[in-house]
Amino acid sequence: MSDKWIRRYAESGDTAFEVAIRPDGEHWQHTGLLVTTLAEDESRTIETGDFEYAVLPLAGGGDLGVQSGAQSTQLAGRRNVFAGPADCAYAPRRSTLTVTAQGPATVAWCFALATADLPFSVVRAARVPVELRGAGQCSREVHNFGTPDTLEASSLIACEVITPAGNWSSYPPHKHDEDRPGEESQLEEIYYFEVRPTDGAPPEADPVGYCCVTGADERPLEVLAEVRSGDVILVPHGWHGPAMAPPGYDLYYLNVMAGPSRERVWLIRDHPAHGWVRDIWEGQPMDPRLPMTSPSQRRRELR
Repeated sequence: MSDKWIRRYAESGDTAFEVAIRPDGEHWQHTGLLVTTLAEDESRTIETGDFEYAVLPLAGGGDLGVQSGAQSTQLAGRRNVFAGPADCAYAPRRSTLTVTAQGPATVAWCFALATADLPFSVVRAARVPVELRGAGQCSREVHNFGTPDTLEASSLIACEVITPAGNWSSYPPHKHDEDRPGEESQLEEIYYFEVRPTDGAPPEADPVGYCCVTGADERPLEVLAEVRSGDVILVPHGWHGPAMAPPGYDLYYLNVMAGPSRERVWLIRDHPAHGWVRDIWEGQPMDPRLPMTSPSQRRRELR
């Protein structure tokens, strides 16, 4: 079961993208993710078809030119995914989307089936809300560049999570695979990972993280996997979490979500055996290493 939902870096790609997750119309239906590294002045062009896209610089520092139909913009690059939020461009369905690197850059193309025709738009890094979630060893940092309050889209929901070395995130385990208005939304989810060693690590260090997904009796699914930079785990349904950053290695993941519901909302249900863990966070301090990015970013703490 696990191999079906784990996509290793480059093994899931094609000639144009090192990571290429696309709906197959059967097991995976609503979301996709493309990741590629572009050389200076190199471009990628795609037809968006029935999908809406969010273009996100991951690393490299070079700016990106993004053109969707007659609309265009420049996105500022960033050093790496741990260096703070990034600019993001939204491209609508049924358009020609071109991304050009003005310096070497790694780029993510998050996409989902669109249900409406919306305009091209841009969310600048300074507008991305940064949230600190959890407490103690469950402290993590979230960049909400593609959530409903930040990005106008018809179905796509996306965010970035940074977990300091030794901490757990996506915890307590939770799910969002049933449409229960006001309580839970039906969303499939992509996890794209990057991992880095902390300061002082020797050259032979092997950055690694771990992620767990568990299905229900009627829909079995079991994933407990090591993840390294560029790896992807797909969550079609079931309880997912924790995502674990071992001591010595900081963990990043990009989440891409969408589902069949007409309402674009992210509502989760905690695992009934583990939801009580939230109660012990009361009174625990936030990990002092957070925020790992710029403290000037607008943020709020969620538990």
